Amino acid sequence: MKSTKTCKAALTAVALLFSQYATADTILHAFNWTYDDVADKAQEIAELGYDKVLVSPAYKSSGNEWWARYQPQDLRLIDNPLGDTNDFKDMVQALSSHGVETYADIVLNHMANESWKRSDLNYPGDDVLATYAANTSYYNDITLFGDLQYGWLGANDFHPAGCISDYSNPGDVQYWRLCGGNGDVGLPDLDPNNWVVAQQKLYLNALKALGVTGFRVDAAKHMSNYHLNAVFTSDIKNGMHIFGEIITSGGAGNSSYDDFLAPYLNNTDHSAYDFPLFASMRSAFGFGGSMNQLVDPGAYGQALAGSRAVTFSITHDIPTNDGFRYQIMSSTDEHLATAYIMGRDGGVPMIYSDHNESNDASRWVDMYKRDDIQGMLKFHNGVKNQGMQVINANDCIILFKRDHVGVVGINKCDNGQDVWVNTAEHNLWWYKNYRDTLSNDVQWVDSQWHKFYLPGRQARMWLME
Repeated sequence: MKSTKTCKAALTAVALLFSQYATADTILHAFNWTYDDVADKAQEIAELGYDKVLVSPAYKSSGNEWWARYQPQDLRLIDNPLGDTNDFKDMVQALSSHGVETYADIVLNHMANESWKRSDLNYPGDDVLATYAANTSYYNDITLFGDLQYGWLGANDFHPAGCISDYSNPGDVQYWRLCGGNGDVGLPDLDPNNWVVAQQKLYLNALKALGVTGFRVDAAKHMSNYHLNAVFTSDIKNGMHIFGEIITSGGAGNSSYDDFLAPYLNNTDHSAYDFPLFASMRSAFGFGGSMNQLVDPGAYGQALAGSRAVTFSITHDIPTNDGFRYQIMSSTDEHLATAYIMGRDGGVPMIYSDHNESNDASRWVDMYKRDDIQGMLKFHNGVKNQGMQVINANDCIILFKRDHVGVVGINKCDNGQDVWVNTAEHNLWWYKNYRDTLSNDVQWVDSQWHKFYLPGRQARMWLME
């Protein structure tokens, strides 16, 4: 064990190194927030410890429902109930002024289902073009690219009409339309021809020019790898963090992983939502599950490689879509799972915050600034670039450390547990406070063996002071 003098000298050196490299990386998913609201909260978001904000899709769309943002009418401009191109620019600049990056949610698979008002596939449609013509000065001012005097897409830019009938068949899923049932004709599915790909690249480059540094690819499961790679060429990917939404119910060995997520990872260099890890957490925290499952899930194909993972404990698709609501964890388990992803090494964590679009008693409203989330952000940012070593695990608990800088303990069971740790073996520094960022519990380490107590159904995230 180091002497006190040696520890002080080493701590000074480490502090200098740590201050140089310890940077935030957490994404705030500001789901369905207006661009003005994000801009107004830019300083608060930065001070809380977020590094990036993912905003809802930015293009021409109509309708006040959250899902209407995922039905594009025209990519050539930003004009929807969340704001217009100028609002978006102001938001990006406001975030950037506080050192926070902007990520954009993008939809490249389909266009809006407008069969209720017209039968053709000409976008944005005569009524929208007439709106543009009636106020040319305004619309020219918010144009991202192209000429709004003319239509943009036609029937030849889409796959033939027809709904997906077999969601286990990649060809079916990637060629036919997403439909809602009861006679719904579905979302017109784009054909990745030369015109469509060129227009989508113009759109992405326009967002990059505004300062966007990341893209979440919505409905990536429904796009062929050919389409993805045709759009995301080296010039588009340069300097960008790109991750796809491919919902699976497990990792390696699960058919949804093997048929969709694995080919996506193998044939692109993009990142993805870590649904395999999410499934591992749901299993571990669930009845009959074991926390041993979270010791090293990636070793068994049950978590993505950290360099390509976006980790989470809830995403907007889960509570807002009936088919995925079974994946919602209890509020306590979700809290524990969030502590796990914010405490572990690997992946870029994302925190979701909405306006109760799912009607779940405002469960995720203002989640981004909840007291426990603030504590998790403090711990996560405090241990950035520190290695992870698991100290102890059993069916109920997992205890791991981030080198000597922090210790995380999670107990999913009702009864508290004592965990004795050999501080010399695990290089925890003596004569230092390790303060829990969630409860303010303090552990003073001053001997070879130290007892960490993990209360039932709680998490502890002790950060060295």
